[in-house]
Order: sequence, then C-alpha cells, then structure tokens
Amino acid sequence: MSQKRAGALGVHSIDHFGLQVPDLTVAKDFYEAFGLDVREVDSGLQLYTFGHEQCWARIVKGPEKQLRYLSLGVYAEDEEALIDRLKANGVAQIDATDKAPEGGTWFEGFDGLPLELRVADKCSPDAKTQFETVSTPPGESGAVFNSKAPKAKPRNMSHFALYTTDVEAATAWYEKNLGLRLSDGSGPVVAFLHGPHGSDHHLLALVGSTHRGMHHTSWDVGSFQEVGLGSAQMMRAGYKEGWGVGRHVLGGNYFYYARDPWGSYAEFSADIDYIPADCEWPAAQHAPEDSFYLWGPDVPPELVSNLEPGAPE
Repeated sequence: MSQKRAGALGVHSIDHFGLQVPDLTVAKDFYEAFGLDVREVDSGLQLYTFGHEQCWARIVKGPEKQLRYLSLGVYAEDEEALIDRLKANGVAQIDATDKAPEGGTWFEGFDGLPLELRVADKCSPDAKTQFETVSTPPGESGAVFNSKAPKAKPRNMSHFALYTTDVEAATAWYEKNLGLRLSDGSGPVVAFLHGPHGSDHHLLALVGSTHRGMHHTSWDVGSFQEVGLGSAQMMRAGYKEGWGVGRHVLGGNYFYYARDPWGSYAEFSADIDYIPADCEWPAAQHAPEDSFYLWGPDVPPELVSNLEPGAPE
C-alpha cells in the first residue's frame, strides 16, 4: 500500500528528470551498459528499469549536456493545495518545458530550475528495498565465473543529486514549498532530503556549486555483489572513470559511481536507509570529514566538478 503521512502536504516522488545531451547514441550506449532499459522514441530516449513500468528519464538532443527539469509526483488530492501554496509563496508559474510530457503544472524552482508538479503513482519506495547477502556453506564453492557472471540491473531510481548555488537556502526552499524534509546535511557542502510520504534516506540531494546542474542519479540494486558487478561491467564497457566501491556514512548505502560521458555520474546503490511516512527522523548537521564515506578509495577531484553550462538564456 502506498504510504501517506497524515497532515503532511508535499511531493511523494521524483517522477522523472529531463536531460539534454549532444549525442543520443552515446547516451544510449552509456545507460545500456549501466543496465537500464533504454527506449528510443520520437523525441529522443526514455530510461526504464527492467520489470518496472515507470519512465525515470526523458533525454533529448541539444548542443550540450544540461539538466532540463525535474518532474515531481504528487497525490491527486494534494495537487490543488500544493499549487496554491507555491503561488502564495511567490513562486512563479511558467510554461511547460519543450518536449516534456503533457499534464503537469510548471514552476520556476530554486536557481531557476524548471519544476513540474504531476499527479502520478508513487514511484519512490514504500518500504526499505530488499538487500541480500549471499554466501556458501563449508565444503561448497562460492566461485562465480566471469563467463557466467550476471549483469547488474537496477530496480528503481533511488534519488537525484542536484548542484545548487546555496545548499542551505535551497534546503529551506524545498522544505517550505514542496514539503521535503532534511534527513542529514553538512552545512553549505551537501544536504539530503527525504519525502514526507516515505522514501529512501534521500529522495533529493543538494550539492554546493557555482551554478545548477546534475551531479548524479542513483539506482537501487539488491546486493553488495551487484554494486561490484556494476563497477566491473562499466569498466569493461569502456567507462573506466568513477568512484568506489565504497560505503557512505549518511544514508549508509554501498556505492559505485560511474562517470558518464558528460562529467556527471550514475550510481549503483545498495542498502540505503529508509524513512517511513510515520518516522520522525533525527535530522542533523555533520562535519564533512566525518560524514562523507566510511570506506572506499580516495575521492577523485573531479567528483564535484560541475561541467554543465550556466542557466540557459
């Protein structure tokens, strides 16, 4: 059953994101290597996870890579009240972004990012996703031969990480206008926000930068083994730059970040914390040196390099 927090007015999911890239063939190759179901349509590409009917991303061709918009899912009974609150708070209503699907209401978000409110089924998890640890008993082989190794295939999009010019101000904006809630943060460096109606530890992550952009998308897999398999399949496909395998502190998830052809990342994530709709999570601020990752390789300097252009004219 879909969760709903009593008395809370807010979005329940990131329905999908809109992305522009200069070469759709390159995008198709990357996301197929990552284990997603990439479908070609008249407008460009759509990203699905295998076995899930949700369209997680809509990708179109443009002169350079750029995050075009975020579409946020709302319950039908909350739509009017959310729109009224945004208008009352002085948030500007705007025209729909070109080539986006019809049916939503559009606003100018923080840093000018176009945001769509869309009545949609809840696609954020309603429970902590299943995590498996597979072992073998004494006297049996646990060998998995490379020729028979399965391919990591994400189950759903866990969260979206967004570059922003002011982490603390953006956090307040998303809380005030869209009902998201701070899970944990690290001052002006990063903030992790969850949905009020039940979501992973973060539905939306905010990363400090000089301008807006996409930092990474995070995709749930079912085991630590699949995180490792995902890192191997990306390297074998020629995508050798990334970060991991490791384990985060905030959110607690195992990770591997594969660097995409445009300088942002796609993350394999397993066993992230879950915040139910009826949970009062003890939000807190943490020192950067104590909150980023528990173990893993050194952080590559380009991990927080925002290579997107500034806001479009």
